[in-house]
Amino acid sequence: MSYDKFTDTIRQNHEQAIEEVTRGRQFDAWIKGSSRTSIRGERFETKDPATEKTITTVPRCQEEDVDKAVEAAKKAFNQTWGSLPVDERSEALLDWVETLRANSEELALLESLDTGKPLADAEYEVSEAINYIEYYAQIARGEQGDQLPIGDDTHAFTKHEPYGVAGLIVPWNYPLLLASWKLGPALSAGNTVVLKPAEDSPLSVTRIAQLSEDVLPPGTLNIVHGFGDEAGAPLTRHEDISKLSFTGEGQTGETIMKAAAEQITPVTLELGGKSPFIVFPDADLENAAEIAAEGIFYNTGQSCDAFSRTLVHEDIHAEFLELFRAEAEERIVGDPLAKETTTGPLASKQQFEKVREYIEIGKKEGAALVHGGESISITDSDDGWFVEPTIFDGVENDMRIAQEEIFGPVASVIQFADYNEAVSIANDIDFGLAAGVATTDLSIAHRASDDIQAGTVWVNQYADLVPGTPFGGFKRSGIGRECAKDTLREYQQTKTVNISLGQMD
Repeated sequence: MSYDKFTDTIRQNHEQAIEEVTRGRQFDAWIKGSSRTSIRGERFETKDPATEKTITTVPRCQEEDVDKAVEAAKKAFNQTWGSLPVDERSEALLDWVETLRANSEELALLESLDTGKPLADAEYEVSEAINYIEYYAQIARGEQGDQLPIGDDTHAFTKHEPYGVAGLIVPWNYPLLLASWKLGPALSAGNTVVLKPAEDSPLSVTRIAQLSEDVLPPGTLNIVHGFGDEAGAPLTRHEDISKLSFTGEGQTGETIMKAAAEQITPVTLELGGKSPFIVFPDADLENAAEIAAEGIFYNTGQSCDAFSRTLVHEDIHAEFLELFRAEAEERIVGDPLAKETTTGPLASKQQFEKVREYIEIGKKEGAALVHGGESISITDSDDGWFVEPTIFDGVENDMRIAQEEIFGPVASVIQFADYNEAVSIANDIDFGLAAGVATTDLSIAHRASDDIQAGTVWVNQYADLVPGTPFGGFKRSGIGRECAKDTLREYQQTKTVNISLGQMD
């Protein structure tokens, strides 16, 4: 692949885009319905992964800022949002959805600049994020308890009530989309929220909070920026946080569970993955190769459900590998703002260095590098955190590149001899978030879906997620489910009411 068509105009384009989305606007914390700087006045930069230039700065919040945000959320819960009838909450959220849709182009540009994802992908993800908020605003109206048949002299029923203040922590790879997975059910259920976006990509979430002004009651939605030990930790251990939801890597998830245990705070955790994609010998190989490429190279591999292990039957291995490599060659690595780009940079320098390290680990472990593996520049300088789509063949499932979450565009191809070996390899991992199966045999599809230990199994597709389909993990991939109707229950407590009707004469 040639990159010589890309020039220094990329930097000019990005400078212009940054000026457009930041002109006259400061990205501060959002507390009690207005922008706030941190109490200490400290700020930190968020950078454009394609050019390594600073986009803007955000407050470096500390425990005292978290306290202010939680205080505002608690007051809003007790005085306004928590006591609003569900139809009024729904109307307010739908008004917010309308405002977000009117500003979706701006949100997508912010998301692209802040994460490095291609603008077309950012546009799609912003649209989906808004759809999730709308979905929860609508289904909340239909929520109802159950009447319990106990006896003629007793009327018993259940009702569902919000917890109070929900603390939400979202990652850097899909900042707005994953925030919507939590904001939609949390707010629709009647909770107020304090949300901490990732320090590497805080801008789109901050902007949707600003767009809630005069739509949501002050204090309903609060945003605090900062680093995990300075802002995240105080949020997870706060005595006035009644519900926690976190998406991110496993070690942080463990830390959050321990903090939650001290307060007996219920948690939802969506953690890591090392998803297998099993290509059976009867599969449509061209289609399977397309799915495998989309599954590992979309969002530059920075997806918790990425198909990072491609399991291929030995009889079709050679043919499939050529098709897979051809798909990788067709990926256009380039300027995220360019229409033709399908693969952007990694989201941060830290992630860039991590991916490069794992590529070297794969080589040392004896895997065969059949495509990519190089860091590249798309200009005449070394700007940007770009890595080629990479495929390793000859991978054994006990290699580090097969067992550890790389979170980059690095595929490990593993051969299997029969069905039982395929399922055994697929399940021989600490994670269980998602998996994929390529087959034209419905019996194999159903059987594999039953046997694979994962919260989601996609057959002949990748990441077909829509509002209403539960998403979450088995094993070390997490606790709870997002994206579905039942997710409202993650943000509600069930109360049983039992009323004696007295003796009948």
